[in-house]
Amino acid sequence: MRKKFIPFEVLEKFMVDLMVKAGIPEADARIVGDVLLQADKLGFDSHGVNRLKSIYLDRIKDGILNPVTNYKIVREGPTTAVIDGQNGMGHVISYNAMKMAIEKAKKYGMGMVAVRNSSHYGFAGYYPLMAVRENMIGITGTNARPSIAPTFGVENMLGTNPLTFGMPTDEPFPFLLDCATSIAQRGKVELYAREGKDLPKGWVIDENGESKTNSTEVLKDLIAGKAALTPLGGAGEETGGYKGYGYATVVEILSAALQQGAFMKMLIGLEDGKKVPYRIGHFFIAVDISAFTDPEDFRKTTGSILRELRASRKMPGQTRIYTAGEKEHYTWLERKDKGVPFSDELLAEFRGLCNTYGLKEYLPHFD
Repeated sequence: MRKKFIPFEVLEKFMVDLMVKAGIPEADARIVGDVLLQADKLGFDSHGVNRLKSIYLDRIKDGILNPVTNYKIVREGPTTAVIDGQNGMGHVISYNAMKMAIEKAKKYGMGMVAVRNSSHYGFAGYYPLMAVRENMIGITGTNARPSIAPTFGVENMLGTNPLTFGMPTDEPFPFLLDCATSIAQRGKVELYAREGKDLPKGWVIDENGESKTNSTEVLKDLIAGKAALTPLGGAGEETGGYKGYGYATVVEILSAALQQGAFMKMLIGLEDGKKVPYRIGHFFIAVDISAFTDPEDFRKTTGSILRELRASRKMPGQTRIYTAGEKEHYTWLERKDKGVPFSDELLAEFRGLCNTYGLKEYLPHFD
């Protein structure tokens, strides 16, 4: 399949111009664009610019996502806060929530902010990396549309609910673990469907608990409640599926109970057959390393742990052991001078956006 690389600076300018035309204030559009581009820079293609139309612009057009974000702080203490996003842009709400957590951590050593009534916040790793740049540990999680079936169940009840950590190291890249609590997230299924590929067995089960691999059918069945993603570890208990199920539940609780937000089936996005805002919840934690130890010592110890892991004995036939954040760093080195890879389908979608929003001067870039 042909791939064309679009330079980051071209995409950044295009997306900001496009989002402003869609009603998003320019400062907010820059935040949204940066979150999407950071995903592609690090290889999280399932959460990059390919979601601009379907997850954000289309929802604005459907009236279920507010392009102007007017979040409000509804509760606050020295180290904590609760934010009501009022169905604004999740990236903007989350950027400000993590910023608030970081500021509290600078004063008191730790900060945590819980959010309700938000929307899809994009690449989860973006927010812990904000903390890493301040010599802090960053943690975030979010609930989402029901997708995961509980162990021994077949009904999609929990979101893909990532639990994400970022930590500074003495290496050229931070430790970054950004994982859904399912084997694969919905965004990856969308990517497979876009490319016309079947899913690996075990990612998704149908109403009878049987594996389902047709990616296009799976997307429809997930919405209809006829299919479900399996939790980390897979279906049943033999390979530890109960662990992924348990962690998904932890994220659901922290994304809803602290801030008294919506959860599970309340996030389906439909009421009486009509589309409604998703009312997603998130949480953000920042930990100031200097409250515990010297940041330089922390980075050195963390780097030593990662280097020892990579230097350990390898499985026959394998040449490398990786640690979290390493492959993403290599992806950035590969893409920094090339840009974001676009498939023919994504190029066609962006040409359509150029025409729809009157930005035909960008058409040559997506030919």
